[in-house]
This record gives sequence, structure tokens and C-alpha cells, in this order.
Amino acid sequence: MEEHGFVFIHLIVLALSDISKEERTVEERKKICEIKEELQAAEETMLPSFISRYEGDERAGVKKLLRQARKQLEQLEKERQRIESLKKYERQYEHVGYVCGIDEVGRGPLAGPVVAGAVILPKDCRILYINDSKKLSEKKREELYDVIMEQAVATGIGMTGPKRIDEINILQATYEAMRQAIQNLSVTPDILLNDAVTIPKVELPQIPIIKGDEKSLSIGAASIIAKVTRDRLMVEYDKIMPEYGFARNKGYGSKEHLEAIKKYGPSLIHRRSFIKSYV
Repeated sequence: MEEHGFVFIHLIVLALSDISKEERTVEERKKICEIKEELQAAEETMLPSFISRYEGDERAGVKKLLRQARKQLEQLEKERQRIESLKKYERQYEHVGYVCGIDEVGRGPLAGPVVAGAVILPKDCRILYINDSKKLSEKKREELYDVIMEQAVATGIGMTGPKRIDEINILQATYEAMRQAIQNLSVTPDILLNDAVTIPKVELPQIPIIKGDEKSLSIGAASIIAKVTRDRLMVEYDKIMPEYGFARNKGYGSKEHLEAIKKYGPSLIHRRSFIKSYV
């Protein structure tokens, strides 16, 4: 009888042990999920401490998350190196004083203004992911716009409208917008880094750089604030004149836009010199 009782108790202990193992497994899964959420929420500066905290964990799920974190760190380091390489011209001319990047957007559209941006970045600028605005997603441009506006020494925007573009041509209108952008800076620059052009009627020293928005951090930043400013304006125009699809095409000659011009005629913001063959 005692022997049967001992066997019964032993079976209960084994059963409870199995239940305990199952509970531990569930708990481990929960913890891995929590670690995953922690990684997803971690800012870039927190990745080293994340790796240090969990590198002793032998679970396969945690090891996978650590590999992801290390890959993010490698990509982050590559981006830092890319940004440092974009400071070549800024470093070359920083002895002169304030270095200002200049760029424009909107030379090609059939409607809307041409917009120029001017940006003076701090010498120790550490803003990541700045690039030619055309190579960035809309979401990334919007994010960088806020960071640039917050961290820049000074920013300026210049704008030349459709009527003026028709009067003086798009090249002269672009120069005019660039001069406005320089004038709207709260700090006077000592030298200009321009995307490919030399701006007439500007007394400051100028360095034209071919594909400057890909080679200079300041010019890239200028292209971003100009692009975001113009895109936001075209979205507002779309609310007033939705038939042209300005929020989607930003004034460029998409099929939808060209069909709308033929159907409704030109709007007040169309460049008459650009749409002669469409009306």
C-alpha cells in the first residue's frame, strides 16, 4: 500500500514538473517577444547597450535579434562614414566662415513655383541620411526637414511663381529664387556651395558643384527643405483645384495632369510658356 502511494506521489511530481516546464517555455516566449519589442523601440544610440544586455542569452530567438541589432549597428556606421564624406567641401572652405548650401526644386513642372533652399549647417553637424531629396522617400524627407530646421545655423527659402517664370524664363527665375533664399537667411554666409550653377548678381564667393546635392551635406540639406516646402504647397493647391491632381503629380506632366489641362484648361498656377503644346 505504501509502495502504491509512493508511485502515485512520484507521478504527481512528474506531472507538476512537466507543467512547470511548459510554463517556463511560455514565459521564455513571452520574454523573447518583449525583447523583440525592445529592439524595435530602441533608438540607434541604444543598440550597443541592447547587445551587451542580451549577448549571454543562449536562446535561438534572442540570438536572431542580436544579429539584427549588430546589422543595424553596421549600417549605422556605414551611414556615419557616408555623411562624413559629404562634409568634404564644408571642411575645405570652413576657414572662410559660414558655408551655405544652395539648391532648387521645381524647374521642370508645368505648374507651381520654382523653390530654392539655402542652409548653413553647424560644423559638427551629425544629421544622418541627408541626400539628394529625389533619392529619399517622402516620409524620410519630412523627417529630415524637421531635423534640419531645428539644428541648422540658418535656413532660407526663395520662391518664384508661374507668372514670373513666364516673364523671365525658368533659368532666370531659378536664380531669382536662389537670391531670395540667401536674403532670407538669418545669418549672412561667407561662401556658397551651389548645385551646378553660379548665381548672377550675388557678391559672395560661389563654388558650383556638379551633382552637388549628392556630394555636399549642405546642398543636400538645401534640396530637402526646398522639396518639402514645394511639395506641401502643391498639396495645398490641390485642395483648391483638385481636378489637376497636384497632390500626386506636384505639377509635373503626368498623363492624368495633361488630360486635366486639355479638359479644364490651364489654372492660375500653370506656366503658360510650358504648356503651349497642350492647350
